[in-house]
Amino acid sequence: MPELPEVETVRRGLLKIATGRKINGIDVYYGKTITNDVEDFRQSLIGQTIETVDRRGKYLLFRFSNQLTMVSHLRMEGSYYSQPVNTPVDKHTHVVFKFTDGTELCYRDTRKFGRMTLVKTGEEMTVGGLKTIGPEPTAADFKVEYFQKILHRSRGKIKPFLLNQRHVAGLGNIYADEVLWMSRINPEQPANSLSQAQVQTLHDNIIKELSIATKYKGTTVHTFKNAFGDAGAFQDRLNAYGHGGDRCPRCGTKMVKIKVNQRGTTFCPHCQPLMEKTND
Repeated sequence: MPELPEVETVRRGLLKIATGRKINGIDVYYGKTITNDVEDFRQSLIGQTIETVDRRGKYLLFRFSNQLTMVSHLRMEGSYYSQPVNTPVDKHTHVVFKFTDGTELCYRDTRKFGRMTLVKTGEEMTVGGLKTIGPEPTAADFKVEYFQKILHRSRGKIKPFLLNQRHVAGLGNIYADEVLWMSRINPEQPANSLSQAQVQTLHDNIIKELSIATKYKGTTVHTFKNAFGDAGAFQDRLNAYGHGGDRCPRCGTKMVKIKVNQRGTTFCPHCQPLMEKTND
């Protein structure tokens, strides 16, 4: 599933290929992609202009000129691309927005899990996971005091805690492994057992790692590509994720891959030992 850096990379591409374009037709080939009534969806957007595209966590927010917002979640393998109008599409392209400038914005999804929901602008936070989404992982929104407070309430393991979008927006399996490796924290460490110093380090590394990954236009492990069909470049900088059996780049110990709450998880047993709870 695309995580925050990948979705932000898609958003920046959409700003170039979609904003300012006026829609004069919409083809829907797989109706379940649209959670609204499909014909209502079409009629609400034909004749409207995409004014901008925002993002909240892993959700894209298309802002239209008639004060409507389309909430788009890419799920596992959803992607957007542009092409000249009336160009043939493959069987995995499910929605096509036709623009008056002779281009099309196409939504492609081999797994068919992605969804689009049209709501009045201002009501987007009532949609799905946006209702309970946590703060953006930035210095302005993600405060260490908040992080420490919610960590100390949790008896669960730190890895699934980080994957819960209620706690902090945008982290997925890739970057959770990375920030835990950076912070020298075992993925099975109880969340409420982290010391104040560990909380601060983990907090700072979450902000730092997601910012750097966004700079490198995300990670391509399986199929992720941006709006121009290009792969990300951050996969060449991963230290933990996908490196089970390799040597830890920090200490040389063989990295171990396990399952934590059914999610593949890679860590260094030397750098990230399971620690007893401290009292600081």
